[in-house]
Amino acid sequence: MSMPNNIAPEDLALFAMQLLSKEEAAEVAAYLERSEEARRELARIQGDLAVYAHTVDLHSPPAQVRERLMKQVAREKKPVPIERPAPVETPKRAAPMHGGANVAASTVAAHDEPEPLIGRTSRLIDDEPPKRSAAGRVFPWVGWAVAAGLAVAGGNLYRQRDSLVQERDNLHATVADQATKLDQMTADTAAARQVLETLTDTTAKRVMLTKGKTAPVPQGRATYVADKGALIFTANNLDPLPPLKTYELWLIPAAAGGAPIPAGTFRPDERGNASVILPTLPKGVEAKAFGVTIEDKDGAATPTLPIILVGA
Repeated sequence: MSMPNNIAPEDLALFAMQLLSKEEAAEVAAYLERSEEARRELARIQGDLAVYAHTVDLHSPPAQVRERLMKQVAREKKPVPIERPAPVETPKRAAPMHGGANVAASTVAAHDEPEPLIGRTSRLIDDEPPKRSAAGRVFPWVGWAVAAGLAVAGGNLYRQRDSLVQERDNLHATVADQATKLDQMTADTAAARQVLETLTDTTAKRVMLTKGKTAPVPQGRATYVADKGALIFTANNLDPLPPLKTYELWLIPAAAGGAPIPAGTFRPDERGNASVILPTLPKGVEAKAFGVTIEDKDGAATPTLPIILVGA
């Protein structure tokens, strides 16, 4: 105890945890009866200790309290029990008939003989009230620390569970979004495939609508994407060719002086329909126009005049 008339906060903390000796605890109790402020402080400390096990973050005790606790444990006295030997009765020898003074002296000496040291020590130890051991004083604090540790572990597990649930929900949302996009891409791909198959189907009926009863003329339609070098060409009402001849499609570059680029050969069917689908072309070539010529069956490197179909 620091002062007889003023109790330090660390003494109140030790008093609340029942870690003071009997004399110190009695002094604190007497002071509490006189000081209302000390009673309020003790109530606050007891309230903190009551909820300490339910807190998440662990807090170390004040340095003064910890130091006082270690000193109290260091000076704790542990009684060492000493077994008391069983008394052995010594048979008394009969006193001789003569020499009364010797008999009296022997009797006085026997009564005045001091008690053995072992017997007195054992009795003193037995009479001393047992004190609380260091483990008994520290155990309540250890229990609170363990409870607080369990609370921290439980809080961590709860937060980890919430995090896993959030990650699972985010993953489900991502999978659902990707599945929707995949379905859309699949539908678009199916539609594009159907368009391509319709354009290139040899059994498809191609009809040219004209004014009046004019005779149908050969026509061609080219769809070209320069950046990708992708070209789709369809033609109808083409005239039949001799066995050793073929039609050839040409890409005429927009750059000045650019030579015509072969874009594939084709022969029409019996109804005059033909197509060229995605021939091998260089990418990035801007087209000024497209043309069709009649060449030998293996095609040519340069177009042969006349150009029977042309379009820009």
